[in-house]
Amino acid sequence: ERILYSTNRMRELINDLLAFSRTNIVDRKYENTDLNKILESVTDALRENIKEKNAVITTELHGNIRIIPFLFVQLIENLVNNALKFCKEDVPPHIEIKSRIVSGSELQNEKLLTTGNYCHITFQDNGIGFDPEHSEKIFGVFQRLHGREIYDGTGIGLAIVKKIVENHNGIITATAAPMKGATFNIYIPE
Repeated sequence: ERILYSTNRMRELINDLLAFSRTNIVDRKYENTDLNKILESVTDALRENIKEKNAVITTELHGNIRIIPFLFVQLIENLVNNALKFCKEDVPPHIEIKSRIVSGSELQNEKLLTTGNYCHITFQDNGIGFDPEHSEKIFGVFQRLHGREIYDGTGIGLAIVKKIVENHNGIITATAAPMKGATFNIYIPE
């Protein structure tokens, strides 16, 4: 049993490392994409996990965005997987995903240009959250806030998410509080 467990962990790690390396692809093909289609693809792929957890995903997605579609599927899938994994015991996960096109000057973020527009995507869950002091640490490769015996995973998922956002010349931030869920804000320039 230990050998099978270790083998599965190694396969999971290799798959995550391959996914991380694929985010560095030089041949980036941007397409004007409807985020609803991305989400539909993700919910189809995760249908069993969503059903098993009795999760509810609500969306309010506005407008198309120029992205690399297969990378964005991976980004949303990693965020949904995280929300499902780090949910509260006996509380069905509720995930809310919103997007809007907004002027950089309205966002009041020193990392963003005030000229030009951004697609601001908000991803919020009602899970276990995390201590605010870890809001940067969670995006590091192999960074885990919980032991492997409590929550499965390799510690690469959010590093992949950040890399994909950076490949789109955007930024991602995370805010949370213990047992009060987490919110990820993604800003992708138009």
